[in-house]
Amino acid sequence: FMIGGKMFALQGSDNTGRPVITLKLLPEEGDFLRKQYADITPGYYMNKQHWNSVYLDGSVPDDVLRMMVDKSHAILLASLPK
Repeated sequence: FMIGGKMFALQGSDNTGRPVITLKLLPEEGDFLRKQYADITPGYYMNKQHWNSVYLDGSVPDDVLRMMVDKSHAILLASLPK
């Protein structure tokens, strides 16, 4: 998913076929969430510091996933020129 030619989310599957969405977060937020949920991992095929992959068939609550999508979108919007 892109805005202004920049990506804030990538949906697909990993090499095992599990559905995954990869989202951009601030490094400290991503690190915190990875420690909280086993189904949030460093970004699959992305910069491991800024991107986080969430397995959609896992144990991450919907509200946490929505918050991550919103934050990823906000990070991208803040980086776009006016």
